[in-house]
Amino acid sequence: MNSPGNDEDDHGEVFLDEDDIIHEVTVDDEDLPDGDDEALGSDGDTVEEDDDSMHIFTGHTGELYTVACSPTDATLVATGGGDDKGFLWKIGRGDWAFELQGHKDSVSNVAFSTDGQLLASGSFDGLIQVWDISSGNLKCTLEGPGGGIEWVRWHPRGHLILAGSEDSTVWMWNADKSAYLNIFSGHGSNVTCGDFTPDGKTICTGSDDATLRIWNPKNGENIHVVRGHPYHTEGLTCLAIHSDSTLALTGSKDGSVHIVNITTGKVVSSLLAHSDSIECLGFAPSSPWAATGGMDKKLIVWDMQHSSPRCTCDHEDGVTCLTWLGASRYLASGCADGKVRLWDSLSGDCIRTFSGHSDAIQSLAVSANRDFLVSVSLDGTARVFEIEEFQGYCNLGISYILCRLEPVHYFVVRWLQI
Repeated sequence: MNSPGNDEDDHGEVFLDEDDIIHEVTVDDEDLPDGDDEALGSDGDTVEEDDDSMHIFTGHTGELYTVACSPTDATLVATGGGDDKGFLWKIGRGDWAFELQGHKDSVSNVAFSTDGQLLASGSFDGLIQVWDISSGNLKCTLEGPGGGIEWVRWHPRGHLILAGSEDSTVWMWNADKSAYLNIFSGHGSNVTCGDFTPDGKTICTGSDDATLRIWNPKNGENIHVVRGHPYHTEGLTCLAIHSDSTLALTGSKDGSVHIVNITTGKVVSSLLAHSDSIECLGFAPSSPWAATGGMDKKLIVWDMQHSSPRCTCDHEDGVTCLTWLGASRYLASGCADGKVRLWDSLSGDCIRTFSGHSDAIQSLAVSANRDFLVSVSLDGTARVFEIEEFQGYCNLGISYILCRLEPVHYFVVRWLQI
C-alpha cells in the first residue's frame, strides 16, 4: 500500500511552502565534501596507507638523506639527515638508539669501515666525524675542506677515509692517527661522487664540471682526466667501480652513462637510453650486468658485454637510488613516489612493491645477512623491509639458492636458468 504523499512522486517537481520548513541550517563552503573525502572510510575515519615495513626509526626531526648498514652486525644501521644529526640504531630494537652529536649542518653521508669497527659521518659543515662502534665514542674530527662534504668512502683494506667536497677538492685522512694524508685538486666544481678502486690502488672522482679524474692515492698525482666528446656534457651525478678495478661506470645530468677504462682513461662504451638525469647506478656483483636509474622514471638493466639494455623497469616517478641484493639476481630501487620496489633482473618484472614512506626515497642499504632492506626518505623516517626470501644466488645463467639451516650452517642448491 502506498503511503500518503507518494502520489506526488509521479507528478514532476515538488515545491515546499514556508510551513513545510522545520529548521534552517547555514552551511559554509568549507563544510562541503571535496575530493579528499575519498580517503575517508564509511564511518568518516581516515583510511591509512599500507605500510609494509617491519621496523620504523623516527628519531630524526627532519629529512633523511643517507643510510648505511654495518658490514659485520646485521642489526646495526646508521642514518643522517637535514636535522644536522646522525643516529646509530638497531633493527628490531625500538628502545636502542645512539645520537651522533656535533655536526652543525645537514649530515649528507654516513659510511662504515670495511671491518665494521668505525663509522664516518660527513656533513655540509665541512667536517667528518669518526665514531668508534664498540665504545660509542667520538674517535676524531677530520677538518680541511672549505665546503660541505658531498660523500665519504673508506679504503677497502684499512682505516683511510676519502671525501669529496663542494669546494672542488678531494681529501684523504688516516682515521687511526687522525692525520691528513693528501689533497687532490683539479676539479672545477663540486666533487659529486668518488671512491677507491676495490684493490685500493687508485681513486676515481667525478665532478659537476663534467669530468672524471683518476688519481694515485699515494702521491696525489692526477693520472687521467676524462672529458669532452664522447664523454658527458653536463655534471657527473654518480659513479661505480667494477670489482676487478678496471672499469668505472659514470652517470650524468645529461642522461648519459659511460664506461671508462681506469688504466687508460679512455671511454670504452656509452649506454644511451635514458632521457633525463641519471641519479644512481651499480654493477651487479655476480654477473656482467649493471643497472642505472634516472629521473625519466626508468631503471635499466644492462648487458655490459654488449653494452645493450637487457630490460627496462618503468616507475611512477624518478628513480633516486638503487642497490643489488647481494649476489642475487634481484635489485631494489627507491623512487620519488615514496615506494621501494624489488626487481628480477632476468625478466625485468617488479616482484614486490614496499609501501610506507610518504615522500621521496633518498638512499637504500642492505643488512649484512641480506635479510633486511633499509630505506630513508624525505618524510623523516627510516624503514626496514624483510627481503630474506630474495636471497637466490645467480651467476651467468646458473642460479644458486643459499639455504640456511639453524643455527648457522648453510648448503647450496644449484639449477640452470631456462
